[in-house]
Amino acid sequence: MNPTITDWPGKRVWLVGASSGIGAAIARELAGRGARLALSARRADKLQALAIADALVLPCDATDSASLAAARKSLLAAWGGIDLVVYLAGDYVPMGADNFDLALAEQVLAVNFNGALRLAATVLPDLQAGGGIAFVASVAGYRGLPKALCYGPGKAALIHFAEVLHLDLAPKGIGVWVINPGFVATQLTAKNDFAMPALLTPEQAAIAAVDGFKSANFEIHFPKRFSRLMKLLALLPYRWYFPLIRRLTGG
Repeated sequence: MNPTITDWPGKRVWLVGASSGIGAAIARELAGRGARLALSARRADKLQALAIADALVLPCDATDSASLAAARKSLLAAWGGIDLVVYLAGDYVPMGADNFDLALAEQVLAVNFNGALRLAATVLPDLQAGGGIAFVASVAGYRGLPKALCYGPGKAALIHFAEVLHLDLAPKGIGVWVINPGFVATQLTAKNDFAMPALLTPEQAAIAAVDGFKSANFEIHFPKRFSRLMKLLALLPYRWYFPLIRRLTGG
């Protein structure tokens, strides 16, 4: 379904959203495996604080096409090409119908989905056979969940976008991956007021994500004990799914 990536030394990888959380952990993991990294996020100081030797630091705003284009131009000037692009930028705000904030919801969607579209539009001409583009979505995109009124829909849309892009690019030997983590302990998930099952550290998530490129699978999902349960729940008819989810989440 996808190219396999097992040998990282010398691979030119552009990480967009690499300043904290899973993004920063993946940057460190890939650096440890010998990849050549270009790191992007809005704050250059946070990228530099990762202290990854020889990494290109390309600050940009993932929601701004001109900013992404400028970063791409600098990257190509330095490297001449890109092997893998990974969209890691994300935002999360717990939200339900009782506290729905349209402006905030649009802000979350701008990062979680629209930014991914903008990055794809920026790099599609550069993607080559044997490499490709990966998007970090979430198991929250599988099916509707409580308190995910602005987060879940953006991740669901991102999964769908990656699926369609894969159909277009796979015949050319260009990979498209979707990475669907469960709960990972970050500043964003710290906003949750409930116990998060199968919670991973960012470092554990990074290892699982990078190891996922060893297979030819379209989807990289983890931790399996949780993501497989979420996949099973997503298969249920609505008349079973809705009451079960309310019971499981206390909703």
